[in-house]
Amino acid sequence: MTTRREFIKKTGKAAAASVVLGTGYLLADSRPDYPKEKKADRHELKFFKDDPDLFRKVAVARDDTPANLVEKAVAALGGIGAFVSKGDRVVVKPNVGWDRVPEQAADTNPDMVARMVRMCLSAGAKEVVVTDITCNDPRRTFLRSGIQKAAEEAGAKVFISSSDDDFKEVDLGGSLLTTWPVLKPILDADKLINMPIAKHHGMSRATIGMKNLYGIIGGRRNQLHQKIDQSIVDLALFAKPTLVVADCYRVLLRNGPVGGSLDDVKECRAVVAGIDQVAVDTRAVEFLDMNPAEIGHIPLAEKSGLGTMSLDKKDIINV
Repeated sequence: MTTRREFIKKTGKAAAASVVLGTGYLLADSRPDYPKEKKADRHELKFFKDDPDLFRKVAVARDDTPANLVEKAVAALGGIGAFVSKGDRVVVKPNVGWDRVPEQAADTNPDMVARMVRMCLSAGAKEVVVTDITCNDPRRTFLRSGIQKAAEEAGAKVFISSSDDDFKEVDLGGSLLTTWPVLKPILDADKLINMPIAKHHGMSRATIGMKNLYGIIGGRRNQLHQKIDQSIVDLALFAKPTLVVADCYRVLLRNGPVGGSLDDVKECRAVVAGIDQVAVDTRAVEFLDMNPAEIGHIPLAEKSGLGTMSLDKKDIINV
């Protein structure tokens, strides 16, 4: 078992050896190594609700507070009761990657996370866990982003990984991602609510819902950047969240995913929500002034059967 001190030493060495990209951030190579030759069981996650009527809906909420936008968007889809049932163990997965404050738009808005936690608990959830694998120092990142305080005050348990014991080797069944370490809280959950923030990304061009699922795995994630689009789709096929709620309140137009300059931030005051991962990313990426067809993993996900980019086939609910 890796002690906290050993883990810090190991992650420190890994961070020092990371490759710095032209966009100015370090590759996420701070997790312990995992032997790929290990055999692992195929783990079938059952978060996704196979409901054709619900699958057709994409909600876009605008011009309110971050917390109210989340509530309005989910209400337009049928309310939180359409996704969370009494006794459920729910994982809320925001983007908590970077040591930034909310105004810098590198992490999901903490007020949105808090409102989602309260909604899940009001629907009878037994437990709500908020977690992510950060790229910067995890405790500082959860603190400075405001997400730890907001989530705990709302009644959630904040899970910050500190050792390889927090992961389990799982066969993801992907064409690129086969055996890989997955966070145990994800594997133990009944429902997964993906809460990304829409922002520019130096390698995938944009990161929204599907890319946000990188935060459920450990290992040397920088290896996946060589075929980043396929790795994103493999993860999206594996996890299939119960619900995706994309933070488009403040979006990062340039120098993502880490950002830093307020000049790169645009205030859009919106949330996009749905269960079709492809459709949600397609609609949300428009707030970045990008063409979704040019974001490699979005059309690849459509070809893989995850959803559709054709929003004219969707019931777009504007609230």
